[in-house]
Amino acid sequence: MIKESSWVVRGSQRKKILEALENPKIPTQLKEETKLSLNNVSDVLKVLSEKGLVKCINPLEKTGRFYELTTKGSKVREELVGQLK
Repeated sequence: MIKESSWVVRGSQRKKILEALENPKIPTQLKEETKLSLNNVSDVLKVLSEKGLVKCINPLEKTGRFYELTTKGSKVREELVGQLK
């Protein structure tokens, strides 16, 4: 997990998204919480998903897709809790 944790720490947007994903959320909610643009949120979610840290729990929906942390993502978030703020 150190490799993933290090990768998350190096990106401020990744840290914000990971921190905000305590519960499943849609990109618009993440946008409002993190003050990032919707495009940035979507890009970060895509990369986090490719790394196996988040997953979409309703992928068949065109809008209102919910994202949550995977087990791996939860472990990385726990490792970084003190460093995220």
